[in-house]
Amino acid sequence: MPVKIRLQRHGKKGKPFYWIVAADARSKRDGKFLDKIGTYNPNTNPATIDLNLDSAVQWLHNGAQPTDTARAILSYKGALLKHHLDGGVRKGALTAEQAEEKLAAWLDEKAGKVDAKKDGLTKAQADARAKALKAEKEANEKRIAAQAEALKAEEAATEEATEETEAPAVEENNEETEA
Repeated sequence: MPVKIRLQRHGKKGKPFYWIVAADARSKRDGKFLDKIGTYNPNTNPATIDLNLDSAVQWLHNGAQPTDTARAILSYKGALLKHHLDGGVRKGALTAEQAEEKLAAWLDEKAGKVDAKKDGLTKAQADARAKALKAEKEANEKRIAAQAEALKAEEAATEEATEETEAPAVEENNEETEA
């Protein structure tokens, strides 16, 4: 029975969520599986991957073949590296402690890269938010200035109108007194 490590789609339309499973190659995509190894959520940035590393490596030792996407995920999380290092331990090229050290160093380096990406994304979001706030403040200031100017123009127009209505009345009073 050929076994594949592949993705099984879940989630709703437009929002995929995947289970990483070991399944018989002849079974349907979302059908029967042998073991659930982890989950993969591509909707987040960076994508969220929860993987049982030991279970994945055990299936690789048993001969399971990952699909292309599953291979990329296993490589990203270090399962393929651990499988490779275990092969070196079996052949006697490394000790188990050396293999664990190499894997731990690689995982630490990978975690540093992921954290740097997350920090860069949060900084970019903060910069975009600050830029939007600044643009909104400028727009508000322009709107307030335009309102103040319109109010001044309206007051000036009302003053002129009152002066024009008062001026003829004063002239009429002058004419009446002269007569």
